[in-house]
Amino acid sequence: MDPLRKFVRGAVLVPVPLHPRRFRWRGFNQARWVADALVAEGNAAGVEELLVRVRDTPQQTRLNRVAREENMKGAFALRSGVTMNLATRYIVVDDVFTTGATLNACAKVLRHAGAENLDVASLGHG
Repeated sequence: MDPLRKFVRGAVLVPVPLHPRRFRWRGFNQARWVADALVAEGNAAGVEELLVRVRDTPQQTRLNRVAREENMKGAFALRSGVTMNLATRYIVVDDVFTTGATLNACAKVLRHAGAENLDVASLGHG
């Protein structure tokens, strides 16, 4: 089995959400596209949008590591009505991993909600 299929096998993929304003402006969520592609190429259990972006944060392209972490504080929340399954492996998916601030902020929310088996995946590294 190739490494990609092995990595995503049986996992629920959780794309990093965009704020509704950013989604309207862009018209798509690139992290969702990556998650959908991973499902198509691997054998993941599927994609679930478990998180919502509750704070409209500025883009992070010009921010340093500390500023990025501060920028992501309180930016995400668990979608209403979601309950975590302790037996499920979750993979938080984003398009680019730079400092890890975004993925860490998402993982923190999922861990607080009870996710015990959690990984991250990104398409590229910036």
